[in-house]
Amino acid sequence: MFAEAYQDYLRKYIELENGVPSHDTINRVMGLVSPEILQQLYGKWQELLNRNEGEALKRIICIDGKTMRSNKRKEGKPSHIVSAWCREDGFCLGQKVVSEKSNEITTIPELLDRIQIKGPIITIDAMGTQKAIAEKIRKKRADYVLSLKGNQTGLYEDVALYFGDTQTRRKLKGNGCYISMTEKAHRQMEKREYYQSDDIRWLSQKKEWKGIKSIGMEEKTIKDEKGERKECRYYISSLVPETETFRRVVRGHWSMESMHWHLDVTFWEDANTTLDKQAAQNQNIIRKWSLSILKMIEIMRPGLSLRKKRFAISLRPVKYLEEVLSF
Repeated sequence: MFAEAYQDYLRKYIELENGVPSHDTINRVMGLVSPEILQQLYGKWQELLNRNEGEALKRIICIDGKTMRSNKRKEGKPSHIVSAWCREDGFCLGQKVVSEKSNEITTIPELLDRIQIKGPIITIDAMGTQKAIAEKIRKKRADYVLSLKGNQTGLYEDVALYFGDTQTRRKLKGNGCYISMTEKAHRQMEKREYYQSDDIRWLSQKKEWKGIKSIGMEEKTIKDEKGERKECRYYISSLVPETETFRRVVRGHWSMESMHWHLDVTFWEDANTTLDKQAAQNQNIIRKWSLSILKMIEIMRPGLSLRKKRFAISLRPVKYLEEVLSF
């Protein structure tokens, strides 16, 4: 319908010798395009934009998965896409489709082999906290900050006991291995305290984790109308203690959650019912590409939400799309 309404505009870029393709033709072509090639084009575009800004700060690459909930037939399983997201660039470096979330463990090493990670800090949630993955990251000359949960039972309990000691926390504060930040979010006050320590000689599993140099904790205190509560998260890392970097990495991982949120809320990905797996993957790449463009451009006025930017573009597509293309 969009193509029919804007044929004159589209003919500036596409000949359309036989008119606008049908829905079925567009669907068939989207299923034929190689996601690997599309991802490479996305990467080349990002390279053109790279102006080497912020090189003093190590880049953070967040790895996590997202299920495309509507991409299934009846009893079938939807696609689950594991992505490598660069926090600083707001850019997806690569992605790989798996049949379900439990297969992330075997997919992450394959994804790491497909992208250039020399130098950055890799952050993965607890499911990806595996010895083989830590070793793969170090072999590729990158650093890691890996979240701990119940799937690493002994290690998780040891680190939790260490940071649970009041005297230990007091000592870390005195040594400068502590940083605290308070912010207001969603009608509540959040105080985030970060502790990091290289005192890991006692750690029984130390030799099993390639390159481990420190452990860390984020303690979040939430105050709202329900009262006060605390949440603690624990990490292992190949970084020497530098608490500001540790804080930046831990907070930076949630940029991945923000990206997933925008795919669902700004682009309605979970409502999309494209059943062809390859076509759905290509659409996922294009949405991420569009997301990075929306973050860079200003439309109408500064501070406009991404959803409102999309709406403004839809009101005057010819005007704004030409501005985006010239950008």
